[in-house]
Amino acid sequence: MSTQNRHQRLAALRDIIADIERKPALAEARQRVASDQDGFPELPGGLLQEVYTDQSRNAGAALGFALAQAKALLTPRRMAVLYLQLVGETQNLGLPYGPGLVSFGFDPAALVLIRPANMAELLWAAEEALACRAVAAVIADICRPHKALDFTASRRLGLRAAEAGSSMFFLRYGSERQASAAHLRWHLMPGVSNDKPYDDRAPGNARWQVRLERGSIGKQHAQWLLEWTENGLSHIPSPHSTRPFAGSTLPRPVPALLADGLSQTA
Repeated sequence: MSTQNRHQRLAALRDIIADIERKPALAEARQRVASDQDGFPELPGGLLQEVYTDQSRNAGAALGFALAQAKALLTPRRMAVLYLQLVGETQNLGLPYGPGLVSFGFDPAALVLIRPANMAELLWAAEEALACRAVAAVIADICRPHKALDFTASRRLGLRAAEAGSSMFFLRYGSERQASAAHLRWHLMPGVSNDKPYDDRAPGNARWQVRLERGSIGKQHAQWLLEWTENGLSHIPSPHSTRPFAGSTLPRPVPALLADGLSQTA
């Protein structure tokens, strides 16, 4: 490919990305950030977001970040969140655990697990789910890069999400960044939890640090320290601040509504 053609293609891609970033959902997100500079914004539906973390052992933190946003998008009309994971990747990434979701205020009955056989089926399921008016968000947990998940595929999903008003989250792993039409790209790392009262050796609520790598909802490379409580996402103003434990124990025994019927070698 000649240098001139390469520059033309890059210019065309920039125009496409600029058009995507002018979508109403992003405009609404920027307005919310401008009015709430201190905390993490409550992002509207209709966005395609990528959540990157360096290692697959941080899968729980990445999933928690996506579920906390998805929980805020649930309404009486949009009652479901879909979780997509390829068959065979459970040992690397795990699966959502019902009682754990209950303890943080997320109803497991609202989460639908789908385990496609290959990436083509996963992308098809995601696109069809985004078009469903009963779906608040779709979360796709992707263990490793796939050729089928390219810029074109992400652009289709981003346009479908913006049109339908439901959000799409891709959970990705590693330091490499593939070409994507995502509206927002986050880099997530687990943070140190605060201490529980009366037992300084016990961990408190889960925390993570997120940095906005791509998107225009706030300052470039803006960072937040977040904590997931039973009331949803909570922003910690400073990494050195302390706050009382906001969680609560389970009021009664709760059945494992998710993943209890799958073998340990699935």
